[in-house]
Amino acid sequence: MPVLMILTAVAILVLLLIFFYYVPFFLWINAISAGVRISLLQLFLMRLRRVPPRIIVYAMIEAHKAGLKSITRDDLEAHYLAGGHVEKVVHALVSASKANIDLTFQMATAIDLAGRDVFNAVQMSVNPKVIDTPPVAAVAKNGIQLIAKARVTVRANIKQLVGGAGEETILARVGEGIVSSIGSSESHERVLENPDSISKLVLRKGLDAGTAFEILSIDIADIDVGKNIGAVLQMDQAQADKNIAQARAEERRAMAIALEQEMKAKAQEARAKVIEAEAEIPLAMAEAFRSGNLGVMDYYKMQNIQADTDMRESIARPGTGKTDSKK
Repeated sequence: MPVLMILTAVAILVLLLIFFYYVPFFLWINAISAGVRISLLQLFLMRLRRVPPRIIVYAMIEAHKAGLKSITRDDLEAHYLAGGHVEKVVHALVSASKANIDLTFQMATAIDLAGRDVFNAVQMSVNPKVIDTPPVAAVAKNGIQLIAKARVTVRANIKQLVGGAGEETILARVGEGIVSSIGSSESHERVLENPDSISKLVLRKGLDAGTAFEILSIDIADIDVGKNIGAVLQMDQAQADKNIAQARAEERRAMAIALEQEMKAKAQEARAKVIEAEAEIPLAMAEAFRSGNLGVMDYYKMQNIQADTDMRESIARPGTGKTDSKK
């Protein structure tokens, strides 16, 4: 008998646990006491649809207490089933309502489903965020490099959060504006004297177009003087010109050496031909003697003429005439 009573009590306890799990009775009591109308059947069906009733009920209570009457249970369930964050959406709507920001439920859910933190965006719209840019190096027209750091104060643009560019685009555009502003300055002294001219020029360009933020101000936090890029470029150009001149001189030297070698080769070839021709003279003279075209007297005359020619050449040769006269 006691065993049967224990088993009955355990069975009743298990049934009660199953009942209160699928029919969250106490959660329904909380909703009713907060003024939110929802039935036990709807809570039971949420369990079957694998929607956490606690998240939906607490979100409905928060919205009801904040005066957001347009948010319904079906809207919250649909957003949860779509993969959204119900709590963040409701928190963002309540914060936007208190800050008089025009944010509808459809816009908030779209921002949330787009992967952005809608509650953080509302907070940033109320409290602007300061973004520090990395060091940006730019060169003025006189060739002096300047390294600038800026602080960009931005506010979230609720209407541009879906499809708008992020912080990286803002930083890239601000860096581009700083480079353009410094590059258009005549000298680095002017930039150092008036650093606010950079921020004014950058702000006039409308760098926040197409982004999820609105730029409120751009402040130059620090400017350092870098290298003399103009002098470095001139030195590099001079070194390049020197290397080019040396290469051209080496080319001309090589061509002169090649031409000299060619002339020497031609001179050697000419001497070889002269020696070859001189070697044929005795043969020609012997043939002339045999054929009777050259006599003994003609030969002696030719020898006299050759001796006279050699003497004239030795006299005309520098230094030879004086030596002969001394002799």
